[in-house]
Amino acid sequence: MSTTIKAAVIQAAPILFDTPKTLSKLADLARDAAQQGADLVVFPEAFVGGYPKGLDFGARLGMRSPEGREEFRRYHESAIELSGPEALRLGEIARDNKIHLVVGVIERDGGTLYCTAVTYAPSGRLLSKHRKLMPTALERLVWGFGDGSTISVVNTPLGRLGSVICWENYMPLLRAAMYAQGIELYCAPTVDDRDTWLPTMRMIALEGRCFVISACQYLTRGDGPADYSPIQGDDPGTVLIRGGSCIIDPLGVVLVEPDFSGETIKVAEIDRRVIARGKYDLDVVGHYARPDVFRLLVDTQSKAPVSFTSQPAEADEAGRNTPAAQEAAACLD
Repeated sequence: MSTTIKAAVIQAAPILFDTPKTLSKLADLARDAAQQGADLVVFPEAFVGGYPKGLDFGARLGMRSPEGREEFRRYHESAIELSGPEALRLGEIARDNKIHLVVGVIERDGGTLYCTAVTYAPSGRLLSKHRKLMPTALERLVWGFGDGSTISVVNTPLGRLGSVICWENYMPLLRAAMYAQGIELYCAPTVDDRDTWLPTMRMIALEGRCFVISACQYLTRGDGPADYSPIQGDDPGTVLIRGGSCIIDPLGVVLVEPDFSGETIKVAEIDRRVIARGKYDLDVVGHYARPDVFRLLVDTQSKAPVSFTSQPAEADEAGRNTPAAQEAAACLD
């Protein structure tokens, strides 16, 4: 394992409600980052599928409007399934550029959408997915809740890699669960563009003695279609998410400073030896822990709302091959 690698944060916006064009843009950006020597390329939260900031999806207490339902239908259509062709394309982009790729996507699973971070190996294989555990504020109207089965850190040739999405980073117990898995490359896809985001990322780097790689969108009204109507207005130049991507080392040194000027790719060299130097005096799940006083239990079981004791038989449109039909046929015999 090399002691030094290069990590890139992509600060850009998708083409709202146009997933094919977004994937094409993502491929171009990933190629540009790889040409700058990046081994790890991190895209923002909800890059594929979009983060339509300023929409309310027609919701009021006790009310949903027809227009809001249509907004959700279009958002649902823009999302991707991890078994579908769009996810396959993400793997191809990682493979073509020989990079580890972390991308924020809106994942569609049945009728529910999830804010998910997916990680691909340079082979194109999906290494992990993490569904956001706690959507924030109105996000809870359009996204489901992840469970403990996707709280994971994967071992890669670059180091131990995992993702925590946007305001999940304010959940102390989730951070502890990531530290306990030995995370070294802590990816934080986000759309939080506030001045407070950088000190948050520095604190996490210091607390976990890990590298924090945070990519934020840079989104303008012009990145959406003509009939996109955010509350911020209709001027194409209006900035809805202003960026602020950053990379921090385990001692809190800012390797990539936030940039609020527009779309950009920022690359930093990561020296893995700094991790051990940081652990020297602080390991919050090791020598700096007090398990005799504090302990955390993490439930990593998947929480399916419906479980079958055996796989139900497939039925055709006429109802043949169902258990009931098979039983009826046996009685006739």
